[in-house]
Amino acid sequence: MIEILNRLGAEFKPWHPKRKPFLVLVWTVLSQNTNDRNTKMAFDRLTADFKTPKKIAEANVKTIQKLIKPAGLHQAKSRHLKELAQIIITKYKGDLSKVLRKPTEKARSELLTLPGIGYKTADVLLLFAAGRDVVPVDTHVARVSKRLGFAAPADNREGVRGKLMEVIPPGRKGEAHVLLIQHGRRYCRARKPLCDHCPVNDLCPKIGL
Repeated sequence: MIEILNRLGAEFKPWHPKRKPFLVLVWTVLSQNTNDRNTKMAFDRLTADFKTPKKIAEANVKTIQKLIKPAGLHQAKSRHLKELAQIIITKYKGDLSKVLRKPTEKARSELLTLPGIGYKTADVLLLFAAGRDVVPVDTHVARVSKRLGFAAPADNREGVRGKLMEVIPPGRKGEAHVLLIQHGRRYCRARKPLCDHCPVNDLCPKIGL
């Protein structure tokens, strides 16, 4: 794993966005089932005027829908965002960092009780808003990890996460998350992977899959 991370680190630029916890949550909700370009467009439009849980909780849901429409699924996402904002205000007095200051596994378990927050979203919050040494597993991370032999083909995302948490060196899990995503987008694609050009093809037991 160390050699793979080192090679991918030489291939791709670091990408470690740092935002306030609620804005990380907003970005992650908007990013579901859409690409980065549309996510950014929706995020920028929404957060131009609505940056806090209070602002979103008080906003008209149709206004939210209109602003985030580029991200797709705008009706469901607007409801999720408004509901989450209301819960954060009621339960945490508008400050999600109160959860993120808890020990990592306790914080993760509590985040998972909130509506619309799954395993990946919880780990994204822990990584990018709290600086925890965790590896969020999305479609790209799961696919690349299986092809490289770090997880079994039948593993679900939690299974992949568990195995990656064991093999990725301490302090490099966030880096691994970012690098595996970029590798999955450029080379290790779901369809027609570019194996001949892959910077780690000599380390891959699944070339051609």
